[in-house]
Amino acid sequence: MKTVIFHPLASQELTDAIAYYEAQQPGLGLEYLEDVENTVNLLRIYPEAGSRVRGSIRRLILPKFPYFLLYRLLENNQIRILALAHHKRRPQYWRNRK
Repeated sequence: MKTVIFHPLASQELTDAIAYYEAQQPGLGLEYLEDVENTVNLLRIYPEAGSRVRGSIRRLILPKFPYFLLYRLLENNQIRILALAHHKRRPQYWRNRK
């Protein structure tokens, strides 16, 4: 099973989205976190589940929230999450992340 590491900006995006959803409705931030965790666990088992979007970068859509994970498979048995991007906000802002 692969190890998952988050880009520091992707970690911040996760924290920000949890806070946003929690402010909208108590408990919704936790639901968002669970959706992300379930998607990350799927990637650990099926790392090529996401579709290619640019070079080696792949995208996997969260099932319950309007976000997708952008990630890259690394040679050292790791998956690097580059961004947690909203479907309709700032397209391709993550392009320069490594």
